[in-house]
Amino acid sequence: MIAPELPFFVYGTLRPGEANHDLLLRGRTLREEPARLTGALLYDGPGYPYAVEAPGAAGAAVSGELVTARPEEYARLLADLDRLEEYRPGDPRNLYERVAREVVRVDGSAPARAWVYVAAPAVAAALRARGKPIEGGDWLTRR
Repeated sequence: MIAPELPFFVYGTLRPGEANHDLLLRGRTLREEPARLTGALLYDGPGYPYAVEAPGAAGAAVSGELVTARPEEYARLLADLDRLEEYRPGDPRNLYERVAREVVRVDGSAPARAWVYVAAPAVAAALRARGKPIEGGDWLTRR
């Protein structure tokens, strides 16, 4: 099955100023806009964060950027991001799952459907049980 060409919502090491932004996104995007993923909590991982879906949790939101790839870069960027996140469709060993979710632009313009890498079910369960949430849902303020 071919994935639709959605923008990406990034919330951790792919954000501007973070380690993987220059490595994977620089020069490959048309736009990067501040956005929020509602219905999710952010947890601290070993050097990178996990968004854990939490529908109905009051105030649950993750801050990040909505990234629109250059059309000629899209297929290769999707493959590179899947590789970075070690995401393989249907693999029960995944740490992340790539899911399509609605994100809200901070400027108030129309919401957008985007690819988001969220914690895979087993990882999400472990984080809910004994993980460390990042207060305010913003990886850039964790320090």
